[in-house]
Amino acid sequence: MLKLWETNATLVILIAILIVVVPLLIFYLVKARKEHPKGLIAAALSNMGERFGYYIMNAVLALFLASKFGISDDAAGWIYAVFYFSIYVLALPGGLIADRLQNYKGTIITGLLVMAIGYALLSVPVFGESFAATTGHISGILVFTCFALLLIAIGNGLFKGNLQAIVGQMYDNFEAEGAKISKEELERRKSKRDPGFQIFYVFINIGGVIAPFVAPLLRSWWLKSHDLIYNSSLPKLCHQFLNDASAMTAEQASNFTQLAESVQSGAQVLPANAEFAENYLNIFNTGVHYSYIASVAAMVISLLIFVATKKKFPNPAKKEKKAVTNYTEEERLANAKEIKQRMYALFAVLGVAVFFWFSFHQNGQSLSFFARDFVNTSSVPPEVWQCINPFFVIILTPIIMGLFAMLANRGKSVSTPRKIALGMFITALAYIFLIIIACVHNYPSADTFNGLSEAIKETMRTSPAVLILTYFFLTVAELFISPLGLSFVSKVAPKHLQGICQGLWLTATAVGNLFIALGVTMLRHFPHQWETWAVFAAFCLISMAVMLGMVKWLEKVTSD
Repeated sequence: MLKLWETNATLVILIAILIVVVPLLIFYLVKARKEHPKGLIAAALSNMGERFGYYIMNAVLALFLASKFGISDDAAGWIYAVFYFSIYVLALPGGLIADRLQNYKGTIITGLLVMAIGYALLSVPVFGESFAATTGHISGILVFTCFALLLIAIGNGLFKGNLQAIVGQMYDNFEAEGAKISKEELERRKSKRDPGFQIFYVFINIGGVIAPFVAPLLRSWWLKSHDLIYNSSLPKLCHQFLNDASAMTAEQASNFTQLAESVQSGAQVLPANAEFAENYLNIFNTGVHYSYIASVAAMVISLLIFVATKKKFPNPAKKEKKAVTNYTEEERLANAKEIKQRMYALFAVLGVAVFFWFSFHQNGQSLSFFARDFVNTSSVPPEVWQCINPFFVIILTPIIMGLFAMLANRGKSVSTPRKIALGMFITALAYIFLIIIACVHNYPSADTFNGLSEAIKETMRTSPAVLILTYFFLTVAELFISPLGLSFVSKVAPKHLQGICQGLWLTATAVGNLFIALGVTMLRHFPHQWETWAVFAAFCLISMAVMLGMVKWLEKVTSD
């Protein structure tokens, strides 16, 4: 077993995760089949396929942009952030298109096709000049890559919200059928909606927990087939050498030579020169390109599942025009006051949500670069550790839901605003933990750290257990905030503004995602690493305090 771990730790972790996840998947499939609308399994599987393809790309995107094009971690982070922002913002026009056309199924199919085209473009291993720091010229291939990402964002916008709308309509119909049977049956079916969306959410994370392994495994296989070994630090040094070898420090030049020798396993060893650098970069990144073929396949599978089962899916009902009601002046003023109170409460929580997503989605940003540079990833590539979050979601969801149910049964139920405040505190704990780690190891900025010799860096790198515990805190916080935030929006939103208010939640998520690249910038340039994590901890603690200060008012608004 030890020998297997040393030769392919990534594969060992994947097998271990599958041993845990597969029985849970079967459990949820049986539960969905017995207790929920017939189309739920098909919708969940279709969504799982799309999310699997998406998370293959998402797990490696920021690191791939830096390794292929030689752009700074900051630039890669901002491209990632704008892409992530687009994913959520474009869900709004995607929903409007489906609403206007009243063709949700056709819009979803179009979205899957557009995403497949985007992933197909990303899978093509085309190469050109790397980023030239002296001229600031950016390769046209980087523009081509960004265009492919735009297609994926557009396709995701057409797909994401509309499939969720179909699932919502499933439960509307499910409950309507129950009402025809009896009042008791109606109540029983109403109680199935939240667990149904929970099952739907778990399937998303089943796709997410497996996907991060695909690119690293394919990349390592492609490198091995060319007698090369994976090393996360080498691509940056290769780009530095190709751009201007004379500008490299003595430590950087020594690291480049040392790593170039250590990654070559064949009989013929190339010297650490431009030929080696170009060859390693092309082979390293070609392996990642090929992983996007798996994303295309996932889109096709998701499309086939959806098309084969679309007859089971309803179309969300078109809202009927309500008869005009004549209100007295006092009634109009009371209604207007209530709507204002509800919207004020909504925007208050949206402000907190912005800071949560800004802090939480560092998994694809500063935490990925932290894993690459500061964590011992000699056995397991940094991208793989992103599987921890969806794995914890799958494991912890029933536990946390059971905890809330137990408290409610004992008459000690916790309100949604208090849960959100607690979630912000738990998010802060994740970054307080990283502050402690950074102080114990006396970590400098990422740029300073990467300028040290490989021997010194190796002694300073921390255990992967740090990432596991950090993601544990962040996942618990996610389960307190993400699904409960949607629940809060549905409670507080005025009846005639439900769609707009859900759109505002997505917009708040998008705004938080737009600024996630600041994490990479701070990690690179703040003199001490703990300062970066302190910024996130401070935002989370301030948000928690604001929520606690408003909690009684928010509870009153949601109870009216």
